[in-house]
Amino acid sequence: MAIDPAAADRPITRAEHLQRIVARAFGKLPGSILVRLSGRPPVVIDGQTLDPHVQWVLSMRKKRGHKGLVEPTPQLGRARFRHECRVMGMPVTDVAAVRDFDIPGPAGPLRVRHYAPSPAEDDPQPITIYLHGGGFTIGDLDTHDEPCRILCREGRMHVLSVDYRLAPEHPFPAAADDTMAAFRWAQAHAAELGADPARVAIGGDSAGGNLTAVISIEARDDRPPVAQLLIYPATDSETRRPSEEKFSDGYFLSMADRVGFSRCYTAGTGHTGMEWRVSPLRAPDLGGVPPALVATAGFDILRDEGDEYAEALKAAGTRTEHLCFPSLGHGFIHMTTITPAARAAMVRIAQSWRALLNSTGG
Repeated sequence: MAIDPAAADRPITRAEHLQRIVARAFGKLPGSILVRLSGRPPVVIDGQTLDPHVQWVLSMRKKRGHKGLVEPTPQLGRARFRHECRVMGMPVTDVAAVRDFDIPGPAGPLRVRHYAPSPAEDDPQPITIYLHGGGFTIGDLDTHDEPCRILCREGRMHVLSVDYRLAPEHPFPAAADDTMAAFRWAQAHAAELGADPARVAIGGDSAGGNLTAVISIEARDDRPPVAQLLIYPATDSETRRPSEEKFSDGYFLSMADRVGFSRCYTAGTGHTGMEWRVSPLRAPDLGGVPPALVATAGFDILRDEGDEYAEALKAAGTRTEHLCFPSLGHGFIHMTTITPAARAAMVRIAQSWRALLNSTGG
């Protein structure tokens, strides 16, 4: 289905509302039925069995003729992604309060969204600066609204989601510069948001995980985050790994998508993925960075480099917890309303993340 960028924010149509209902209903069916409906046998790779709900969703996307995430243009890719997230993003997880506002950025105002948890006896609660995924090219506050809500509610914390500038209009290092500005702003204003100024953390998924790693390295010697959350992070765009071959197509994020994202992010800038600010796994020293929670998915081209980053952090002496969800694929944080395993994974991430932040003191 072609999506006009101007129509991405229109009200959900009756047909799209029906898609929501059908997707949630099918998500409640037994896995054996969903596998049969997918039209193929269970998918087993590296001893991992793809979650039946994910297998069914992938089959539906294939039948609809799903296009690449930046095809035919990044602008149309953004509109499609935003539209898909809106159609499948209901019902939303309740939190105490949500507010959008602007903060100062290096190139003008930055839009942010603050999620506040319900009051608790141990207030004030920690705050996570959240950086959305999307290859530095697609994604925004709305596409990642539900994952942030789950972090806020299940992790009992404040979340500040950042609408950083996107490539190719704003290539590297715009996203990283915006991220640092938002992080420093949050450190200075956490108390005004009702959060604990002693527990300002940073996290993100995919490209947002990359930005999280970069800022954690850059800030380690000057008011670093108390911890870093990396959900299937992109950590090395240059080295080919087995997971990129095994899951190169048909698992939400393809190698063609990744190549397109990299082109948008660095083309014409004079920078490449050989630099650690683009590929943080290439940093010469990972010592002294904040404690980390790394989450990876079994059916994901980024699986191996996420695993390697977790191991590199441990080798450098960084306290690191690594959660692997072998039955899920890239983008599972967007499937929480239709895939029980994805919901359970996101809840576990939120609770483990809170446990790590609690251990940092305050």
